[in-house]
Amino acid sequence: MYIGEAFVSRGPNAAHINVFIGPKDGPVGTALASSVAAPRMGYIPFMVIHKPNVPVKPATLFSAKADLRGDTHSNMTWGPAQAGIARAVYECVQEGILPKEAENNWAIIAGVWVNWEADDADLIYSHNHEAMRLAITRAMNQLPSKEETKAANDDPGNPFYTPKL
Repeated sequence: MYIGEAFVSRGPNAAHINVFIGPKDGPVGTALASSVAAPRMGYIPFMVIHKPNVPVKPATLFSAKADLRGDTHSNMTWGPAQAGIARAVYECVQEGILPKEAENNWAIIAGVWVNWEADDADLIYSHNHEAMRLAITRAMNQLPSKEETKAANDDPGNPFYTPKL
C-alpha cells in the first residue's frame, strides 16, 4: 500500500487530499468496497468518473472529508473537485507515475476536503487536480523522506496553526 498527502493553496478554494493506493485484492480494495457499502449521513463515498458511464482507472473512490452542506458545496464536491481528481489519476497512469498494472488491478481511495465556503469552481478544479497529482506522486515515491520529516518536525505548522517555539 502506498500513502500520500498534498495540500494546495489557501483559503476557501484550497485542496487537501490524502490517498491510499494499492492492489484491489489488498487492504485498499477491501477499504474501498467497505466504504461504498457503508455510507454515513452527509458523507457519501462515490466512484470518480470522467463522465457518466466512464469511470476513472484505476478505480478511485472519492471520500469527502467535509460533510455535504448546501447546493454550492455539494456542486463544488461532485463537480470540479471530482473532475480535477479524475484528470490527475488519468495523467498519473499515462505518465508512468502509477505503474501500468495499476490501471486495471489497483484501487485508489482519495480523502478529499472541499471547504464549505468554496466559491470558485475553476480554482477548486485546478487545486484538486494539482493536489491529487502531488499526493499520488509523493505516495509512489514514498515521500516524505526522513530529512523532510525532520525539517518539518523542527519547524511545525499548517495552514490553520503555527506554534510559537
